[in-house]
Amino acid sequence: MHEFAVKFITSHKDQPFFLYYPMSHVHGPILRTPDSKPGADKDQLYRDNVEYMDKLVGKLMAELDRLHLREKTLVIFTGDNGTARFGVEAATVNGRSISGRKATMLEGGSRVPMLVNWPGVTPAGRVNHDLVDFSDFFATCAELGGAPLPDGVKLDSQSFAAQIRGDKGKPRDWVYVELNGRSYARNGRFKLNNGGELFDLSEAPYKEIAVAGNTADPAALTARKQLQAVLKEHPTSPAGTAQKAGKAGKKKGRKRA
Repeated sequence: MHEFAVKFITSHKDQPFFLYYPMSHVHGPILRTPDSKPGADKDQLYRDNVEYMDKLVGKLMAELDRLHLREKTLVIFTGDNGTARFGVEAATVNGRSISGRKATMLEGGSRVPMLVNWPGVTPAGRVNHDLVDFSDFFATCAELGGAPLPDGVKLDSQSFAAQIRGDKGKPRDWVYVELNGRSYARNGRFKLNNGGELFDLSEAPYKEIAVAGNTADPAALTARKQLQAVLKEHPTSPAGTAQKAGKAGKKKGRKRA
């Protein structure tokens, strides 16, 4: 895959190009890498995969430098879901375990890292806390590439091109997540699931605090009203029908970064 990516970039270095590179590492089954030592156990192999993926990213960035494309190229690195069961014990943030894992409706299931690199454009070292949804990549890449969005079509996508440039932009008010009949909507602080449970995310991703149903907290009451409207607008598919709905082109697959 790396060799294909390098060949593609090299053959298109004199024109605009878009490369989507879904790396297969840190995804089950966790296999030996070319750098793994004999007899490595499953925990070591997981670390090996993380390190080998990092090595390949470094090699790819080196190719951009070699081709004098680094300052002309926006690089976005992100995961597509939370850590699976085979790596969850090793997956910590600042040395602390996070709430949940892949296939759960907790933060560890849908919150993922996203790194953006564009020398001379993106401010180095800046951390942005705006909500970003994977559907937003469409509008963002279209804006940065100068491609007009289709007329008369309502899009879930919302561009974060301004944030990439270091500007304020127009942050999202909420994001929606759905998986196998379960769903939730969240804003910057609260999460409401389709079971009616409201959670305070002020200590997330380490802890999600259940909000009492009889709370009088104005912020919680406002969030419940806002997020309930989002859930009403996005009815959840019945559990067990995701594959069938996906084949029909109706499956909701939006997740948050």
